Amino acid sequence: METFRPVNFNGSSPVFLSPARNLLMSSRRQFLMQSAALTAGAMGLSAMPARAAETTPNGFKKAVKIGMVGVPGSLEDKFRVLKELGFDGVELNSPGGPAPDVVKAAIDATGLPVHGVVDSTHWNDTLSDPNPEVRAKGVADLKTAIQASKDYGGSSVLLVPGVVKGDVTYEQCWERSIGEIRKALPLAEKLNIQILMENVWNNFLTDPKETARFIDELDSELVGAYFDVGNAVRYSPPHEWVPILGKRIKKLDIKDYANPPGKGFGAPLLEGDVDWPKVVDELEKVGYVGWGTAEIAGGDKERLTWIADRMNKIFAS
Repeated sequence: METFRPVNFNGSSPVFLSPARNLLMSSRRQFLMQSAALTAGAMGLSAMPARAAETTPNGFKKAVKIGMVGVPGSLEDKFRVLKELGFDGVELNSPGGPAPDVVKAAIDATGLPVHGVVDSTHWNDTLSDPNPEVRAKGVADLKTAIQASKDYGGSSVLLVPGVVKGDVTYEQCWERSIGEIRKALPLAEKLNIQILMENVWNNFLTDPKETARFIDELDSELVGAYFDVGNAVRYSPPHEWVPILGKRIKKLDIKDYANPPGKGFGAPLLEGDVDWPKVVDELEKVGYVGWGTAEIAGGDKERLTWIADRMNKIFAS
């Protein structure tokens, strides 16, 4: 039985229509991507008064995934709303993302940077697949994402390195993904783009010590951890990951999670089982100051305002 996957915007474009390989992933994706149409009516957010955007506290930089931005209009229109709401940046997808000239025009017009991209095919064309042709496709897509991040002015690619499942053992996943990532490292080093491993529900690198060992084996300053705070809850308290990963943490995904019988990933920010003050305290101890990108249900301008406010509260805790 395939492992349930946590929130990841893996579509080939930000149009919210990318196919999924199983019902769980499809349902999860629909929940996230259709929230723009549902949130305002369900929560009555359209009545919220406009407020001046707040600066992100304590040197953190807050962002969202582009798939969360449910406001109508062009990429420039979406960037402008994020800038108005106090977001410091945005993360795009690749392969399948917008053309670099379109992105550059949106950045120039709004002043909102793209800090990186998510590899949009890493769940489908896994670097751990038994079929070498699938792995080759995964490496090619990773290289495309590295180039896109550079073209967009970003600094990283978020990567799920592999998946342990019926025909892929833990050891095989380790050996194959290490080997395939090494094929993309020369380009990453040439362009100075980080390849960052996200902790997800893939039955692989499910504790911080293993994650650290995996990163260290690749032995590159451009390989690190994209620490997803909410995804860690299933395995152990997220704040316990931080001192072990330490300086390997290069970026954060921000979402909450409530263990059963709670709402799981449906728990709003600050209402799940993540002890955010402890997480932020541990991040400060290891000297982390950088990007935190929300990976939750997005929506219209009012919903994005709510997300920005919750993220500010998290970073101030």
